[in-house]
Amino acid sequence: MTVDEEQRALARYRLQQAQESLDEARYLFSGERSPRSVVNRAYYGMFYAVLALLVYEPYSTAKHSGVVGYFNRRFIKNGLLGIEHGRAFNRAFELRQRSDYREFVQLGREEAGPLVEHATAFVRAVREYLSASGRV
Repeated sequence: MTVDEEQRALARYRLQQAQESLDEARYLFSGERSPRSVVNRAYYGMFYAVLALLVYEPYSTAKHSGVVGYFNRRFIKNGLLGIEHGRAFNRAFELRQRSDYREFVQLGREEAGPLVEHATAFVRAVREYLSASGRV
């Protein structure tokens, strides 16, 4: 397999992970499950989509905050994806951090529902960007 084929395969795999996470978020939300779990899965849908983008970038990190920062600098600041997607990813990261790592944080459906919608649009935009650039 060539490097290009490996990159395409990995990007497709990451987009599949993103879609699975979004499906899980929708399932949890429609079943009126924990908003914390909904936020987590919606965030990971977005995160995996960004990892699909990073397959083609000269960037690597083990920290989610690094991925968020690089995404904003490279794809939002340069106008490759809409600013609304940067805001949505930042919001998802912040909510996930708060709910997973801070004590006594309560999230509601009013936060989780819109996040699922934003995550769905985000993943669609990333998929369209990669498709338009011939990378998936």
